[in-house]
Amino acid sequence: MQTYFHSVTLDRDKCKGCTTCIKQCPTEAIRVRNGKARIIKERCIDCGQCIRVCPHRAKKAVCDSFDRLKNYKYTVALPAPSLYGQFHNLNDIGIILTGLTKIGFDDVFEVARAAEIISDMTRKYMTEKSNIKRPVISSACPACVRLIKKRFPELVGNVLPHAAPVDLAAMMAREQAVSKTGFLPSEIGVFFITPCPAKMTETISPVGLEKAPMDGAFSMTEVYIKLVGAMKDIKEPEIQATSGLIGIGWSISGGEGAALLNEKYLSVDGIENVIKVLEDIEDDKLNEVDFIELNACTQGCVGGCLTIENPYVAKTRVRRLMKYLPVSRNKANFDGIGEGLSWEHELEYTPVWQLDDNVQGALAKMQEINQLLKELPGLDCGSCGAPSCRAFAEDIVLGRAKEDDCIFQMRERMQYMAGTGDADEYLPPPFRNSKEGEDT
Repeated sequence: MQTYFHSVTLDRDKCKGCTTCIKQCPTEAIRVRNGKARIIKERCIDCGQCIRVCPHRAKKAVCDSFDRLKNYKYTVALPAPSLYGQFHNLNDIGIILTGLTKIGFDDVFEVARAAEIISDMTRKYMTEKSNIKRPVISSACPACVRLIKKRFPELVGNVLPHAAPVDLAAMMAREQAVSKTGFLPSEIGVFFITPCPAKMTETISPVGLEKAPMDGAFSMTEVYIKLVGAMKDIKEPEIQATSGLIGIGWSISGGEGAALLNEKYLSVDGIENVIKVLEDIEDDKLNEVDFIELNACTQGCVGGCLTIENPYVAKTRVRRLMKYLPVSRNKANFDGIGEGLSWEHELEYTPVWQLDDNVQGALAKMQEINQLLKELPGLDCGSCGAPSCRAFAEDIVLGRAKEDDCIFQMRERMQYMAGTGDADEYLPPPFRNSKEGEDT
């Protein structure tokens, strides 16, 4: 089974075993055992949903430390355009870009520039390729791409085989820095300012590329805290924005799709909505759509769990900044960059739900799971530490749980052992059988 670095991790000291996270995980990658949550790594897509919902802040995203800047002779910041929506009363993006040089970076390269180039290339791809599978699905959100890899094998061929904007931005930034300084590429540190853990994972284990073109990533929350103070002293920005409304618009849901200048697109945000739309595509319900933009986070990247501002407020701020910008300032042939845009290898399905390497063995286990489901209550209460009765049955068959882990199965055993005894009193109130005279 292929493995890769995960940004989302668990702080066991903070975890209370409350089971809040298991219901929210889109790939059923979390179980609670012995009072602590456990992440099934091969299923995790680093979407950050568990980070959002954990009431004890036991889930966290591992990002780089600013101390890593000391390892390079020259450093470049790659600000995601969602960073621009985190500040109120901002009317000049150049203030943020200049602020980044005040907190430790030597230079700045906007990810929005690369986004405009990819938009241009995607328009050409959509018009020149007649044999592509439609609808074409955006590859910009790594969490959504990994979701498709693991849960929707029939749609792997629909994913746009282009690098994410941050990957292209890193390639361009390093080439520009080498030309400017004369340093070796290895002496230049290129760091992304990420709004989400999925893109932190992308800096270590990129989709479609053999090696990540950037050297690391910093949490947008940490960068924001440093920037707030630095920006107060900036009267006139030293660095001007080099992207237009198309590139900055990628930070909000609908921005990438609108950049195609084609009305036959669909923009979806929120991981639950993404799953529903992908299921509709599998069922051939969206044949009238040419392109689908997917964002695991609510309202797009401005809703990433490593951002500061409410995603709806941030989206409004981004739109206000876009109002007076030119449509686009970058094209696909910018500085001769373009060949680094395509993936180096095709996207492949990762069978993380495979029950057995042998077909007959898998069928036998499936029958066993279905039989267990008939015996389970079907309430999906989560008391067993699994997100659903079906997931619990699967855990039993795969040796990850025991039937007695279900409180209802345990009740029946207790009643059997006690003869005429009533074990309902040991169940939580919502699951007790109603008694005569009680409200029903």
